[in-house]
Amino acid sequence: MPEAIGEPDERRGEQVAGAVANGPLMGQDEGMDRGVGSPTADVIRLTELTSCGGCAAKWGAALLGDLVAAVGPGGDGERLLVGLAPSDDAAVVQLSDDVALVSTTDFFPPLVDDPADFGAIAAANACSDVFAMGGDVLVALNIAAFPETLPAETIRAIFRAAAEVVAAAGGVIAGGHTIRSPEPIFGLAVQGVVVPGEQFTKGGARPGDALLLSKPLGTGLALASGDAPVVGHAVASMRGLNRQAATHLREHRSSVHAVTDVTGFGLLGHGWEMAERSDAHLVFDAAALPLIDGVREVAESGVRTSGDARNRDYVAGHVVLEADAAMAALGFDPQTSGGLLAAVDPGAVDVLAVEGFVTVGQVAAGPPAVTLR
Repeated sequence: MPEAIGEPDERRGEQVAGAVANGPLMGQDEGMDRGVGSPTADVIRLTELTSCGGCAAKWGAALLGDLVAAVGPGGDGERLLVGLAPSDDAAVVQLSDDVALVSTTDFFPPLVDDPADFGAIAAANACSDVFAMGGDVLVALNIAAFPETLPAETIRAIFRAAAEVVAAAGGVIAGGHTIRSPEPIFGLAVQGVVVPGEQFTKGGARPGDALLLSKPLGTGLALASGDAPVVGHAVASMRGLNRQAATHLREHRSSVHAVTDVTGFGLLGHGWEMAERSDAHLVFDAAALPLIDGVREVAESGVRTSGDARNRDYVAGHVVLEADAAMAALGFDPQTSGGLLAAVDPGAVDVLAVEGFVTVGQVAAGPPAVTLR
């Protein structure tokens, strides 16, 4: 699951950019409800209420892996089609011969100031795990923690935007749980369905496969840049769903061998997971990587997020860098609500390109490794 911006020193520019790109948090309507004793909604900046936002709040993959390894399977292992051994983008449990449940959860502190953008991005990000498994979104529950002083209309805007995105994903929000917290946190637990045996997984990439990506890279660096137009492009990308991308992959299921969504561990981190599970060598072409408008210049200027170092540590010894420093930074950049990365038979490349997928590399024979060249 996903990662975006860094620690407070990396986010100063982003906070300014949010005010420019997104405007006031809410309108000037004095008739709207306010939190008791709270600042007015039109002067609140959500990113000022947290020390890190988006998937930058996620634990580093190395430490997380150690913790997850200590969790036993438990329960009815025969019905668990995808769980922790190995872990994937979501759990899959068989309910009948024709139906399996796809279950996931994702939540984080604000990475943008506008509450509607925050709610929409959080929802798109959470639904992405279901799409990465080849499933259909069915129902979602809100997971929320807010300061009691946060204006009521701000919270309503977050909830409303999330509900709209879940509806666009094909599901419905049916409830949730909200607690008090000094830092705002929001996300969703999403449940979907898939035909047993038809689910996508990270494993299965084959030598000769083409590597395709459905969204541009660079959300973390874009948000950290403080450049309003670049931030705006990133927000638009993060609000977008992976529903259509997943649908197109499912239409060519026999040609699709492995899928994951690119989120907090960056392209190279999630690429390594696919390589390891597939016993294959993933080779990415730096010149072919689709980028958010303006983010290449941000990377060249030296902007980095705290997630960059964590992601490099995670894949140390497994990734070979033959590209320049800026493209390496974009490869390690933690993404929030990123695109689907798919390993597919070369025969499906042209038809998927028409649907918006970009060829970003190829799969070679193992041992497991990742190269960015």
